[in-house]
Amino acid sequence: MAHLAMVSIPAPGHVNPSLEVIRRLVARGHRVTYVNDPAFRDVVESTGARLAPYRSVLPRANHAGADGVPGDSYDGDAVDHLAAFQDEYEAMLPAARAALEPDRPDLVLYDIAGVPGRILADSWGVPALQLSPTYVAWEGYDEDLGAFWDGVRADPRGAAYLARQQAMLAAHGITTDALTYLGRPPRCVVLVPEAMQPHADRVDRAVHTFVGPALRRPDPGAWSPPEGRRVLLVSLGTAFTAHPDFYRRCLEAYGGRPGWHLVLQVGRHVDPAEVTGGRPVPDGVEIAAWVPQLEVLEHASAFVTHAGMGGSVEGLATGTPMIAVPQDVDQFDNADALVAAGVAVRLDAATASVGELRDALEQVTADPVVARSREVATGLARAGGADAAVAVVESMLSPGPTSPAAPRS
Repeated sequence: MAHLAMVSIPAPGHVNPSLEVIRRLVARGHRVTYVNDPAFRDVVESTGARLAPYRSVLPRANHAGADGVPGDSYDGDAVDHLAAFQDEYEAMLPAARAALEPDRPDLVLYDIAGVPGRILADSWGVPALQLSPTYVAWEGYDEDLGAFWDGVRADPRGAAYLARQQAMLAAHGITTDALTYLGRPPRCVVLVPEAMQPHADRVDRAVHTFVGPALRRPDPGAWSPPEGRRVLLVSLGTAFTAHPDFYRRCLEAYGGRPGWHLVLQVGRHVDPAEVTGGRPVPDGVEIAAWVPQLEVLEHASAFVTHAGMGGSVEGLATGTPMIAVPQDVDQFDNADALVAAGVAVRLDAATASVGELRDALEQVTADPVVARSREVATGLARAGGADAAVAVVESMLSPGPTSPAAPRS
């Protein structure tokens, strides 16, 4: 059996998508060393992997604690966000090297934000496989994003960020342009549905294999729905949660609705009293800092989501119709993809009225959207998920009985 390394950051949207892959690799006898912050020790070790710790320097907005409760809302701009991740790579790299050098892995698996994993694999001459929790680059990607990167270069902070990035690579003998190196993995398993992939027809299938979500098995004891009521989940994820006004509008639109149970996840820094106006939580409404999202979605009839990739994928996999209220970064593209797939409607979280929220719920719970959501979920189940991902991993190891050919999609 092989020794595998997995490298990622302490953020649910980066850790959770691949946990089931790691769990199944360990179950098949492979030894996995997982580089991450100690806050995720319990999550990592629950898969059977061994944690190789490093101390994360990410702002709390970008990750949650060991309890999974969302951190502060992120309020920096795109350049701030990029620079924060560069800080993280520079903090992670020496710790990852020190942990893995004495017992070099046969294969390095790395998240899109686990860049040091690929750097170390290249310096050691071992293969590397990216496990992508989001969409990947396509033919023409660099040109399509040219205006964005021109803006980054024109900002002194952005120019400094790009210089640091290139210097980090150069220090390890890598002369490839940094944006190309980070955005073009040698081999990649894509853990999101093809429906979420822009320009899917222009993605290099010799490099990228779409297996769909590798979701863990839901814990039936983690959350139970009230008997005789349909469930509506409202969640803005883990990084953009400080929006009490939006939650108040959702409470007015959906609270007390006959036959419905409303679940409002509001994050660590919103007091439920801000949402209820100091009044008791109404009957048929549940307000919490955090809920087990997958378990709730297993029972939900609709999902109001910020359209982060993690929430979008879980909504698709469970066949839950969605109301997308994107706020930042890739969420706008994700929301458009959900609408194009026929499983969602999109609203502006800042301006959506109580009436518009109610109308959106009527739209997504109508028969055509419900039927389409179930159809997409069925297709995702056929994509193979964690088992297909494991097959790709083992195809990159030395030939043997545990290394079946990797599926192509």
